[in-house]
Amino acid sequence: MTRPNPDTEREFGVPFPGRILDSSKWAQTALKAMPAEGRLNWPELFGRTAPVVLDVGCGNGRFLIGSAFTRHGHDHLGTDILPVVIRYARKRGNQRGLSNLRFAVLGAHELLERYVEPHSVAEIHCYHPQPYYDPAQVHRRLITPAFLALVHRSLVPGGLFVVQTDNPGYWRYIREVVPVFFDFHERIGRWPDAPRGRTRREIIALKKQLPVFRGHGTTKADLGEDEALKLAESLPPPTFDADRRLRDLDRLA
Repeated sequence: MTRPNPDTEREFGVPFPGRILDSSKWAQTALKAMPAEGRLNWPELFGRTAPVVLDVGCGNGRFLIGSAFTRHGHDHLGTDILPVVIRYARKRGNQRGLSNLRFAVLGAHELLERYVEPHSVAEIHCYHPQPYYDPAQVHRRLITPAFLALVHRSLVPGGLFVVQTDNPGYWRYIREVVPVFFDFHERIGRWPDAPRGRTRREIIALKKQLPVFRGHGTTKADLGEDEALKLAESLPPPTFDADRRLRDLDRLA
């Protein structure tokens, strides 16, 4: 009988990226405070100049840790508004010795609006943004025209935006508004780098045989910042009817 490797973690039977190293090789991935003034300086934060990857609403960090582990030439920052999931993400990033990785407790909109220098990020990923079922909370939905204008502003020319959800209503809205700002393509099939799921939420959805909607796009080269903001003001907000059958999945994830 094969014994499980104590250096390998699993979630719902799926190995977590990377292996737990000896504590002498651990890193420090916590970004405990944002700049008091100005924006984040990527070379200063990571000690080098490299393409930057953001994961907004990163949860326990599965995707970003996997990306940092396999793409040593990229620097990575993940943020989430929930301190408990960031604690898990930091611990796992530390244990894998990932010096090209940082995590912070922060909302996605605040991150892009206040702390990210325009045209300084190579990729922005957003996996399973909260759809919010309570009508009183609908205004908190992340994927809005204003947010997409911020994503467009933050990315370098030709920068990549990746979005994924298992909520059909949210996906219909995403398909409507994202192509205004990005040359957008729906992805057919699973991610080649993580066919069993890039995120904890995706793993659960796939195990329950739920559809997962994926898409990616690059910034429209002929769309300036001022024009993007004007377009954002003219587009509808995300007032779709969220699928309430997914509530239990939300609690599990």
